[in-house]
Parts: sequence; C-alpha cells; structure tokens
Amino acid sequence: MAEAYIVDALRSPTGKRNGSLAQVHGADLGAHVIRAIVGRSPIPAEDYDDVIFGCVDTIGALAGDIARTSWLAAGMPVSVPGTTVDRQCGSSQQAVHFAAQAVMSGTQDVVLAGGVQTMSSIPISSAMLAGQPLGFTTPFAQSKGWQARFGDAPVNQFYAAQRIADHWGLSREDMERFAKESHDRALRAMAEGRFDREIVPFPLSGGDFCMDETARASTLEKLAKLMPVDPTYPKITAAVSSSTCDASSAVLVVSEAALKRYQLTPRARIQHLSVRADDPIWHLTAPISATAHALKKSGMKLEDMDLVEINEAFASVVMAWLKETRYPHERTNVNGGAIALGHPLGASGTKLMTTLLHELERTGGRYGLQTMCEGGGQANVTIIERL
Repeated sequence: MAEAYIVDALRSPTGKRNGSLAQVHGADLGAHVIRAIVGRSPIPAEDYDDVIFGCVDTIGALAGDIARTSWLAAGMPVSVPGTTVDRQCGSSQQAVHFAAQAVMSGTQDVVLAGGVQTMSSIPISSAMLAGQPLGFTTPFAQSKGWQARFGDAPVNQFYAAQRIADHWGLSREDMERFAKESHDRALRAMAEGRFDREIVPFPLSGGDFCMDETARASTLEKLAKLMPVDPTYPKITAAVSSSTCDASSAVLVVSEAALKRYQLTPRARIQHLSVRADDPIWHLTAPISATAHALKKSGMKLEDMDLVEINEAFASVVMAWLKETRYPHERTNVNGGAIALGHPLGASGTKLMTTLLHELERTGGRYGLQTMCEGGGQANVTIIERL
C-alpha cells in the first residue's frame, strides 16, 4: 500500500475565552494557518488536491463549509476545493485520517488537513442549542430509535467525566494534582521555547499574538476551593476540565510521488490510523478500547511509543487511560495538555499532532501515538513515525 507523509504542521497560538483571538472571524483564523503552510512550501497553491478541516458547532461564522471559506479567505486559488468534517472533538484528527487515506488510495497527492474553532464567539454546544426553537430539545430526545435503545440516559460530558472518576477510583484531589501538573508542564514548555517552532504568531492591532494564553500557575489549595460545575457532579470543576478557547491548526499530508515531484523532505510517516467507538453514555472512554484496537491492528506495542498525546478533555479521561494501559505518565502529554493549553474542539486533533511531531523531533523519538475522546463515544488513534 502507498504511504502517506507529513511534511509540515503548524498551529496558531491558543487564545483563552474572550481573549486575544475572541474577535477574529473563524475563516480568518483558519486562513492564518493555511497561508503559513502554503507560504513556506514549494508546492504551488493550485496543486493542492483538497483542504479538509475539522470544526464543531458549524453555525454563524463557522457555517457554510469553513474549510473552503478559510482557503478562499487566505487568498488561495478558487480551483482548490475544501470540505468540513465533524467527528466532534476528534474532527481534525479525522481530517488527517481522510487526507492520509486519500493519499494512500492514490487518488490524491497533496492534502491540507486541519481545523478551526472560535469558542469565544460560538460557544460549545451552540449547534445543539440552535435546534431548540425548531422543536428539538437535544439531538437525541425526539428519536424513537434512540429512546428505544438508550432511553433518557444523559448524554452529558460532565456526567461521563464524573462516572469515569467514580469507576476508576479517582478522587477530586487526584484529578487536581493531575491538572496542576498539566499547567506546570505547559508553563515549563513555554519557558523553554518548546512551542516556538510550531506556532505561527497571529497579527493583531496591538502587535503579534505569539504564545498560548490559557496556562496559568496555581496551587492545590486554590484548586480545592473551586466549586463543581454542577452539584450533581461534585468531582468535576473547571480545574480538572479542558478550557474553552480559540485556535486553528493544520498538517500537510502528501504522497511519495509528491515528495519526489516537489523535492520535499518528509518529517513523519503515518504508520497507522484507525477509529473505534464505545458506549455513547459513557461518552469519553473510547480511547481505551481504540488504543488496544490500534495496537492489535498495527502489530505494535505501547512500549514502542516514545510519546503519547491524549486529549485532556477531563483529567479523569486521561487518568483512566493511564490506569488501563499502564503507559508512563512521564511520556504522556509531556508539554501539558488541554487542561492547561485549551481544547479548541475542531482544531484540537491537528493541534495535538503538530505538538507531537515537534516534540518527537526535539527529543529524537521515533514513534508517537495520538488519541482523543469524541462525542458519541468515539476515539481516533493515529501513530506516526518520525523520519
């Protein structure tokens, strides 16, 4: 089978909710990383076969195929198409999978995969709430088939995060220690310049916005004083949850023919890609079974992985995965995760992949695995080999 290669990966800095990127239109934020990757590649813009972007809550400025809109807003040729995918939080990781599959099938040679999310202007669940005036209380409640199978069981990420914490014996204090470590790692990574190569500064009227603004120093004493997001879920506070934010990211995936045609240097090879699902009411547990499936399918072992990036939607998600897999925390989210660095939904997949690639290059590691929980009880897994 043909191979798929990563030749570039970049991201915007992550803006906190109502922060530096809050007033930026989604198409302009998406265009930012597109312009950066195309601008530093020898591949002519008109030779791109497709642009595949992940995005969630595609209403307002994010509606109407934000992949295509972002490409055009970047000033790129009208002849290049774009499509937007929604696998919830894993949307842009799925965009990479679709890009790689297109390349491996031999039907395309140059595909830009990425994602964008503007959570300050279009908050999480906006698309779900938009259906209420039309008579849909939730995406599920009025479905006879759904009701027959799952009844009124809550499809709720906070419920799931609490349920996972209880099932795996994770106390609130355990999760707060994990969250503090995420922030500490992120702040250390920033201080050491680990993100400098992967971030494209965003120009603003007051000067360039150059670095993620979501991580913060705190103490366990301060975290212990936070109120739960809902009294029903006493272990789940803002501290142990990913932060909402604004960001974009992209990965350039090409074929071996494109490597030769444009004299490109591959930075990584996509070793494996798969996606699996679990109980949608548990909602956030699929990375566990999806990882096991990926390793069996690829013939690899978890100890082969030099680094792992698993999205920190909630501390309990990653901690349960660590308990089940016994993979060392020391090699997981080594520069902090979404609790500290933000979770820009549709942009998170390629954001994590960008960081994973750059960290493998920085440390000299060979293999990296990425996974993340996704709405509907799903999880993508990607294994890359640094070249």
